[in-house]
Amino acid sequence: MKHSRLVLLAALVLAIVLFFAFDLGRYFSLDFFKAQQGAIEAWREAHPLAAALLFFTLYVAVTGLSLPGAAIMTLAAGAIFGLGWGVLIVSFASTIGATLAFLAARFVLRDAVQARFGERLRAINAGIDQDGGFYLFTLRLVPLFPFFVINLVMGLTPIRSWTFCWVSQLGMLAGTIVYVNAGTQLAQIDSAGAILSPALLASFALLGVFPLLAKKLVAFVKARKVYAGWKKPATFDRNLVVIGAGAAGLVSSYIAAAVKARVTLVEKHKLGGDCLNTGCVPSKALIRSAKLLSHIRRANEFGIRDARAEFDFAEVMARVQSIIKTVEPHDSIERYTGLGVEVIEGRAKIVSPWAVEITRRDGGCETLTTRSIIIAAGARPSVPPIPGIDDVGYFTSDTIWNLRELPRRLLVLGGGPIGAELAQTFARFGASVTMLLRGERILPREDVEVSEIVMQRFRAEGLVLCTGHAAKRFIVAAGEKILVAEHRGQEVRIPFDVLLVAVGRAACLEGYGLEELGIPTGHTVAVNDYLQTRYPNIYAAGDVAGPYQFTHTAAHQAWYAAVNALFAPFRTFRVDYSAVPWATFVDPEVARVGLNEQEAGKRGIPFEVTRFGIEDLDRAITDGEAHGFVKILTVPGKDRILGVTIVGEHAGDLLAEYVLAMRHGLGLNKILATIHVYPTLAEANKYAAGEWKRAHAPQKLLQWVGRFHQWRLNKPRRDRQGEWPR
Repeated sequence: MKHSRLVLLAALVLAIVLFFAFDLGRYFSLDFFKAQQGAIEAWREAHPLAAALLFFTLYVAVTGLSLPGAAIMTLAAGAIFGLGWGVLIVSFASTIGATLAFLAARFVLRDAVQARFGERLRAINAGIDQDGGFYLFTLRLVPLFPFFVINLVMGLTPIRSWTFCWVSQLGMLAGTIVYVNAGTQLAQIDSAGAILSPALLASFALLGVFPLLAKKLVAFVKARKVYAGWKKPATFDRNLVVIGAGAAGLVSSYIAAAVKARVTLVEKHKLGGDCLNTGCVPSKALIRSAKLLSHIRRANEFGIRDARAEFDFAEVMARVQSIIKTVEPHDSIERYTGLGVEVIEGRAKIVSPWAVEITRRDGGCETLTTRSIIIAAGARPSVPPIPGIDDVGYFTSDTIWNLRELPRRLLVLGGGPIGAELAQTFARFGASVTMLLRGERILPREDVEVSEIVMQRFRAEGLVLCTGHAAKRFIVAAGEKILVAEHRGQEVRIPFDVLLVAVGRAACLEGYGLEELGIPTGHTVAVNDYLQTRYPNIYAAGDVAGPYQFTHTAAHQAWYAAVNALFAPFRTFRVDYSAVPWATFVDPEVARVGLNEQEAGKRGIPFEVTRFGIEDLDRAITDGEAHGFVKILTVPGKDRILGVTIVGEHAGDLLAEYVLAMRHGLGLNKILATIHVYPTLAEANKYAAGEWKRAHAPQKLLQWVGRFHQWRLNKPRRDRQGEWPR
């Protein structure tokens, strides 16, 4: 394939070089056609079919090779063949030639361009794939854009060949008619440019804008159509009603209040959502206590002869609850009321695109009309329908905080971030922990080497990892709880005392009126790039919308949802997912932003890998945490970052520098040129950038520099009196 591309490219270049080398352009000038018009018309009258075929072939060749002369040939077509036949010949010849140029650009250059700039072109590719016909039609109608440039550029995009062909035929027709008609009066024309008067150019420009205006009109009609059957209120009680007071709901209502909109926030349970009450805050508090115990067990590594800790698990869990209480005021009703948000504790149901019915906890009911609605209902733990699971009882990440006695034997279903974090934490408190995994490794979204490092640590700390096991049923035998699983065709029995189900989370979709309004849902609420649902004034953000289930992405989406809800149609923003970070708080910690090797390989994106081992970092050595690595994926030959994975102490904190770099287009050279405090773990980022620089050092230039320095060592020098030594 590569050889064929080179051959085609060489042939095209040769044809173009020969065209200019032999000055063939003089045969495609207006003066030449005027001078030869009589002879050409006479030959056409004697050989009409041959003349038409020859002219057609020449026109295809000129446009296919992107040579100058197409405009003059279009005029000549009118002079030689008249308006009707001239338009017919030129219309099809120009389309075929343009398509050949389009296909040549696609065959020779598109793969290379997309491979090198694919990430930057992703949004453009998506737009062309969806609306390429509109854009192409607009460009074809406006003669200010050189057609040969349009042919070549479109070849680098994902627009379909057939779409390019028929849209080009239709879009170029108006201009073709104008030029061919002008050619029928060739004697009165001094130059091709004289044909296009300012009025004619303006007319073409208006024609070019028309398809885009039509597209906007169609979108407007579609948006209005979904509201058919619903009566829009003449006035509204609120600018915005937000359903759910987790991260997405809190941030979106805060933004609305900050811009002086009337906003109501409705929460049926507790403000703060999962993150405050059952997720991030309690889990990190518990992880911190468990990590202290792990450090005490490692006391001799730090020169401490003996260290022990006594604890009561109930007191540890009491600390967790006290931390929730400490953080709680940040998300409290009082705080948000003070910020200007009306907070209502109760259940919300959307009863029309502009009305929300609220049932308060005290039984009262009211209906608020609102210009816009944001659904931020969050998600809940998924529980698989395994036979017997209700009989043995189970905990999830929502309910595990009710435990006050440490389980003797804990069985964890699932190997994702939640299951991994809690499994290691309970093991460090002294529970005998078994993890049951369908796959062959934990943290399957990370690279294999990341999973292996974490699994190695888990096994070293006494966790039992049952990989490749499928849970079949739960039973109680002789008063003992048992999971019956299948492993490589064999039945395996695993006894346990407490079961933790951590197999993922499902969006909360029931009870909010989505089905009644016909809002499409699957695993999440279906939204577009602006977080709009089927109804343009109803938005969704956070876990209920996906595609990420992180507190920080929920807050990120909330900004877009709130701004779009409050200021559409005057100003709207597409959600930017270009640099989404996340971390799994196991030990060693795992953090990532952008692509890893696994994802880049699946998507066919070329990359280079730069790696720095944290075991060589001074601060990691002094802290007794000399393990892990920083792994950076970059564009081949460039310092532009495609993704970063960090494994090690405080990986989530170290990742922030790369998130900033990716979000603002800063490369590794910028990180390398930034001063980092010594000795800190953050120096790992600088050293990783240095590894990339060392691998891309200009070796030939360095050889010459080495010769320069050698010359300076051997260079003769003058003595003190200024004389050269003899």
